[in-house]
Amino acid sequence: MLLQLDIEHLLKINPALNYARFMVMIEGGSVTHLQDFATPWLTYISAFVYLIGFSGLLIGTFLVFAYKKDEKSLQEFSIAFTLIYLVAYPFYILFPVDVTSKTLPNMAPLLYTLDPSIVHFVRICDPTLDNCFPSLHAALSLMAMLFIISKAEHIGFKAIAVTITIAIQFTILYLGIHWITDMIGGIMLAFTSYYIATRYRENISRIFRKDDL
Repeated sequence: MLLQLDIEHLLKINPALNYARFMVMIEGGSVTHLQDFATPWLTYISAFVYLIGFSGLLIGTFLVFAYKKDEKSLQEFSIAFTLIYLVAYPFYILFPVDVTSKTLPNMAPLLYTLDPSIVHFVRICDPTLDNCFPSLHAALSLMAMLFIISKAEHIGFKAIAVTITIAIQFTILYLGIHWITDMIGGIMLAFTSYYIATRYRENISRIFRKDDL
């Protein structure tokens, strides 16, 4: 992600290029209504879910399959994870979209005003705060949830994955980061990557094995 600015410079993309106006045309300020009932405790919980819950879900999914020595699920999870990034990255370079709190006057930057270290952490993954469509938080969390639901046996893991995933979909909108369109795009990307990874794992793995040879 840190190479994004270098790639944009190499492609001679205008630094001022931004498609947030199209998001406004599509959905207006609908997302601002989620902050009508904003409270400090809800903001702190949402920030925890966005930063820690999201990472915990992805790492936890990997560890569950690793503990079970479920090589097939690990391969499928890795393929889906990679596909999501491969699809999303060109969008971030060619179709940048500012976060909602940077575009809509009535949307407060709840996440970015909590602590300067949070802003620094977020900018590592999103240097200019315009990597919105599609939402990686929406895509990766839903993709992980789909794997847990379909592959894990423990009902507790499934309940935790569903709860965290639903909470993430709320927080990305509430905190002043993503547009509703971003979330929808992420959801579609999650289902697509999951389908490809689970249906064509053998073919994809075979390609990599040939490359190793």
